[in-house]
Amino acid sequence: MTRDQEPSSQQQPPTKKIILIVEDDAAIGTFLREAISEETPYHPLLARDAFEALKAIQGIKPNLILLDYYLPKMNGIELYDQLQSTQGSANIPVILLTTNLDKRLEEIEQRNMLGLNKPVDLDNLLNTIEKALA
Repeated sequence: MTRDQEPSSQQQPPTKKIILIVEDDAAIGTFLREAISEETPYHPLLARDAFEALKAIQGIKPNLILLDYYLPKMNGIELYDQLQSTQGSANIPVILLTTNLDKRLEEIEQRNMLGLNKPVDLDNLLNTIEKALA
């Protein structure tokens, strides 16, 4: 049996900043990972749900998290709140991606996150990533 590729500290490139993408839609997750890989100097890792993201955080410390709001079993805000109570994860900047940004603005602002509407405009996403990592 082969092991699925899991993010770990051994896979972390020493010089590249890591962006953890938490997205359950395979097509969107692949698009985001490829766009970040091709258009930025950063190293993207993809987690397909909140629990996979929590597991990944145990082995790596991302410099930024791109977080889908609509995730199965735990939404993006709930995951963010849980990450805030995880040692070493409280100061990681987060960009929340949602189809209903207007409905989430208060929650986003209360948590000092950045928010983007889906579908995501690539230039806007790349600019927001740079802003978050500055």
